[in-house]
Amino acid sequence: MPRHLRWFNAGPPEVHETQRAQEQSLSDLGLSYAASLLATVEVVAELGRHDMERRTFLTGALFSVAASVAPSRDWLLATLDEAGAARGKVSGEQVAAIRRTFGVFQELDVMRGGGHARAQLSAYLTSHVVPLLRSNDPSTENGRALFEAAAEQLYLLGWMAFDNGEHSLAQRYLIQSLRLAQAAGSPELGAHVLAGLSDQATLTGNPDHAVQLAKAGRAGLAQGHSAACLADLWALQARAEAAMGDAKAAARSVHRSEAAFAAVDHSDEPEWARFIDPAYLNGEYAHTFRDLQRPEEAAHFAALSIAESERQNRARRGSMAQAALSRAAIDQHDLETAASAGMAAAKLAATVKSSRSVEAVTDLRTRLREHRDSPAVCDFLDLSGALLPAMGARTQA
Repeated sequence: MPRHLRWFNAGPPEVHETQRAQEQSLSDLGLSYAASLLATVEVVAELGRHDMERRTFLTGALFSVAASVAPSRDWLLATLDEAGAARGKVSGEQVAAIRRTFGVFQELDVMRGGGHARAQLSAYLTSHVVPLLRSNDPSTENGRALFEAAAEQLYLLGWMAFDNGEHSLAQRYLIQSLRLAQAAGSPELGAHVLAGLSDQATLTGNPDHAVQLAKAGRAGLAQGHSAACLADLWALQARAEAAMGDAKAAARSVHRSEAAFAAVDHSDEPEWARFIDPAYLNGEYAHTFRDLQRPEEAAHFAALSIAESERQNRARRGSMAQAALSRAAIDQHDLETAASAGMAAAKLAATVKSSRSVEAVTDLRTRLREHRDSPAVCDFLDLSGALLPAMGARTQA
């Protein structure tokens, strides 16, 4: 509308242009794979600050899977041809403390869900780790270890956001983690980050991109060694192939994942690979066969995941495995088992902060609602309905 026809004072045009430029800049924050390491550190600081302040542009921004694919290419090229530069001030004790902090928060995520402690980890990264990144580089042994530890924390922040359903924010954290993993010369960690991006691509309805990301991760992993990460990449490729309806390829990828995991030496794996284990992998296989509508295999792997999750008291993984078992039972027209497993899934989901667990329970309610004349199903619907409001509240970080 021409300015002379407006009945309100919209302010000077240059002010609005500045605001629009700022909004555009914020909407792009964290989505690029910067060539400059200094620029990456500043992006990390901005992401952490805005995440702590719960800025709406991060929670409301749209997820774009294409933004994940280009960084995977840049990471792979840099990993295959890497060189470093010059100085270092951080101590080994400081890096060890950062790694211990990562271990604590990873345990919290696995046991309590991604929405449980992300704000605290974001604050720690911003106040303790970013200043060290600004005054060091990865050319020295301690500097390299610092950047790798920072990349691990960024990955965990991304995974926590992913588990809490905040995909745009998760993607930004993961892309910056990928850049720092490259700077640290850690192809294993970079491949692990691409596994996370692959998982996210499948969950958001982009399995073709998920396959690309998993393949890029395996190509980069050839420059390093982590049988656990390799098993994870094959498992996530299987999930993507199942989502595309390619049963033969998915089954083949599950087999390759199992073979890779059989070669895992846990004493030779990094801390972040500790939870790539039978509880996790069998859960991923269960979801693969669930999506292929092969309920017998889905139930088999779900039961293995449930048993291991119970042994470790891992409520989030147990909840999702119980949901997979319930889905398999629905496909086999076994309402009693479906309702029983669904109730177990709902009870466990109510104890963690994980949008994925809530979504799994919600999906079961939708699928079982037409069978509410069954007493067992009616009990599940009543219990899960009573627990859902608490689950929703718990997923709000």
